[in-house]
Amino acid sequence: VEKVVLVDDENHVQGTAPKRTVHDENTELHRGISVYVFDDDGRLLLQQRSDRKTTWPGFWSNSCCGHPGLDETVLAAARRRCEEELDLTLTRLTVALPEYQYEFEHNGVVEREICPVLVAQPKSEFNPNPEEVQATDWMAWSDVTSLSDTTTYTPWFLDEVELLQEAETFTTWFEEVT
Repeated sequence: VEKVVLVDDENHVQGTAPKRTVHDENTELHRGISVYVFDDDGRLLLQQRSDRKTTWPGFWSNSCCGHPGLDETVLAAARRRCEEELDLTLTRLTVALPEYQYEFEHNGVVEREICPVLVAQPKSEFNPNPEEVQATDWMAWSDVTSLSDTTTYTPWFLDEVELLQEAETFTTWFEEVT
């Protein structure tokens, strides 16, 4: 049973809970991660979340999301989740937004996370897990930054894109890889 790490507003561990129990109207704050994978041309790998997912099924979002384990770093969690969701190995993995926190609701499902945002490049080809990912697409970052449709894209993705544009860590990283 996959567990998530429950935390307080300062990200201090409060315990763990089974993942299946933490995405409802009583969602407790927990740790998450969001990963953005860019190719050498500056295109972002987008994924359409599987219709089998509890949270935002069928929505398009960033390359990969997940939850770190109790004693797992965000870097290790990002690597693990990209392998599980996309069968993808990462390189140049960097934390771009270390303290991002959000709460969003859709059809009674609530996400409430302290969710560092990481950027990376692919070190391997990928092969999405159909339990996790319905489709993928590469999109130019300039096109990504103009997205706004909350009926198509996850709200955290649209929010994170805005914050990434303002983050010096991301801007510097992006200029180096493209």
